[in-house]
Amino acid sequence: MRRFRSMTSARASVVLALIAGGLMACGGETAGSEGASSPAGDGAHPLLGKPGPEFDQKTVSGDKSISFHGLAGKVAIVDFWATWCEPCKKSFPKLEELRGRYESKGLQIVGISEDDEKGGIPSFASGLGAKFPLVWDSDKSIAGKWQPKSMPSTFVVDRTGMVRFVHLGYHDHEEDEIEKEVKSLL
Repeated sequence: MRRFRSMTSARASVVLALIAGGLMACGGETAGSEGASSPAGDGAHPLLGKPGPEFDQKTVSGDKSISFHGLAGKVAIVDFWATWCEPCKKSFPKLEELRGRYESKGLQIVGISEDDEKGGIPSFASGLGAKFPLVWDSDKSIAGKWQPKSMPSTFVVDRTGMVRFVHLGYHDHEEDEIEKEVKSLL
């Protein structure tokens, strides 16, 4: 009987470890873990308070290119996501709501897909009503510079190109905090 309890306990530990690992990989951090950060916070992300790294990429629709340099003078949200990421399905409509409210005031949102293949990106975005520009980071070079720690990873950048806030993962009602951050920078 004692051996059975040990095996059951060991299996339960493995299952819990797998669940926790899966949640962390797709941004489901637990309370008290690294969520939103700011320069006044613990400085958890290396880009906080620094200029955002350059990228220049064709949009998924292919109709134009978008570059980080081209965002100068605007408050920007640079969002790393993937079609396989369940929390991204929750965050995308919230980002689109922010775009609708603040684009005319100088907000630009760019979604950067970390998918291995490009094919599902347009249907993912249109299915969730996203109208902001999307790029595909096919070789992960943009992610290599920005260092998203989970999916989604959302960077809020000021008009001078400095990363002011970082949100790792998606948490319910986080859009309220992101909206306050955007408003403070507009």
